[in-house]
Amino acid sequence: MSGDVTLDGPVTEAGAKAVAGVSEQAVMERVARARRARARVREERLTMAHGAGGKATQSLVEAVFLEAFHNPQLAALDDAAALTIAGTRLAFTTDSYVVSPLFFPGGDIGELAVNGTVNDLAVAGARPLFLSAGFILEEGFPVADLTRIVTSMAAAARRADVRIVAGDTKVVQRGQADGCYITTAGVGLRERDHELGVDRARPGDVVLVSGPVGDHGMTVLIARGDLDLEVDLRSDTAPLHGATAALLDACGAGVRAMRDATRGGVATVLNEIARAAEVGIVVDEEAVPVRPGVRGAAELLGIDPLYVACEGRFVAVVASEAADAALAALRAHPLGEQAAVIGRVDDDPGHLVLLRTRFGGTRIMDLLVGDPLPRIC
Repeated sequence: MSGDVTLDGPVTEAGAKAVAGVSEQAVMERVARARRARARVREERLTMAHGAGGKATQSLVEAVFLEAFHNPQLAALDDAAALTIAGTRLAFTTDSYVVSPLFFPGGDIGELAVNGTVNDLAVAGARPLFLSAGFILEEGFPVADLTRIVTSMAAAARRADVRIVAGDTKVVQRGQADGCYITTAGVGLRERDHELGVDRARPGDVVLVSGPVGDHGMTVLIARGDLDLEVDLRSDTAPLHGATAALLDACGAGVRAMRDATRGGVATVLNEIARAAEVGIVVDEEAVPVRPGVRGAAELLGIDPLYVACEGRFVAVVASEAADAALAALRAHPLGEQAAVIGRVDDDPGHLVLLRTRFGGTRIMDLLVGDPLPRIC
């Protein structure tokens, strides 16, 4: 097997280090080869992993959807497509929401749908303007619950200063849906001249996160009631356009990329950046803000908070000279008070994301195949 080493005679300390170095290099080479391979879906039928935002989702998107719909705007695979129509710079996005349960501490599927769509536009550098909303409803769904969801959406839209200007409603037979699903689309205006994109990260850049990670995913998991855990957590769902605008105003072209850390969490976002920009990223675990309740629940469940979804946090890559201004701008905003620099971009040829652990070690932080927390958005 490639990378195997045979030693004759006693194993010295130097020899052991040599073996460890060769083994680590072999692992990294295999990861890099796997990432370069052409995407394909090996399964004959879809699984929950295909909707989880990890490797299975990536393969599905690239092998099926990107292959069929390929065009320059879609190929970027950003949170929103960058469009220019008659000289006007726009961002356009779409999303679907199947969260379970529909209501959870800190929010509900309606508020989540508005904020999530607004945030996809915000991290594209756009000012959100208009949304559409489509509803798939199950026969027998309580009208009171639907009214509660729609009222919540309306309030979220007012807070984000957007209008819901189009929609559609379908009802399916009892048992053929799970109460209520929502699909949205959104349009925003890109008012600044410089371009953003995950492929623009460069060695030496700094990676920031706008606040504590994992709140939303862990809140939804506990709200399902399947676990005997009593933790006081609330979803972080919130519109991020104010925070992203503050960052762009402070740093301008020093901001390379922004992405909201939803399915798959911060770890998945960092892998997407590393792959698109062909760079490596090193993350300092001690620097990542995690609330004690999230950390405790994650440790009990054996889940890394860096892979747990957020709905009111984003990751930003900024030039090193803009790092101080970026951090100050975020911390001056109510949604960024606990913003932190969590890592740096390097020129690793394997384009890996590495985590420097609290115990002084280093491990690869790769994309997960699926998601330990399905249906969190």
